[in-house]
Amino acid sequence: MDKKVIPTKRSSILKCKCPTCRTGNVFTDPATSWNNYNKMNEYCPVCGLRFELEIGFFWGAMYVGYAFNVALSVNLGIAVYVFGHNPDVWVYMSAIILGIILTYRLNFRYARILLLHMFAPKFDITFIENTNSATNKQDASK
Repeated sequence: MDKKVIPTKRSSILKCKCPTCRTGNVFTDPATSWNNYNKMNEYCPVCGLRFELEIGFFWGAMYVGYAFNVALSVNLGIAVYVFGHNPDVWVYMSAIILGIILTYRLNFRYARILLLHMFAPKFDITFIENTNSATNKQDASK
């Protein structure tokens, strides 16, 4: 009998998985998709959790995304100062704008994922156990 590995909260956040079952995909396409990086499943394909917990729920993700951009801007500004030996203002602005443009997809996704993991129903271990017992019963009947 193979035991299913229970995903950690950190791995489910990094892999953009459902906060309740930690196995269902939140987004329909990978972050590298040019057209559909922002397409979300309405419900978890595994446990059925509705991802938009209430109308306008993901408006709050803008604040999380803003915090990500501020942190990125401060870190890039410090890096440019240290490695560029205090260059002109246009170098700072270029580095920060380029950094924000290059990370906007990840910013969008992880702002939503963090908000979802903070406010969604908590991880349900019985879901994993029920999935294991159903799998074991199917294996035994073969």
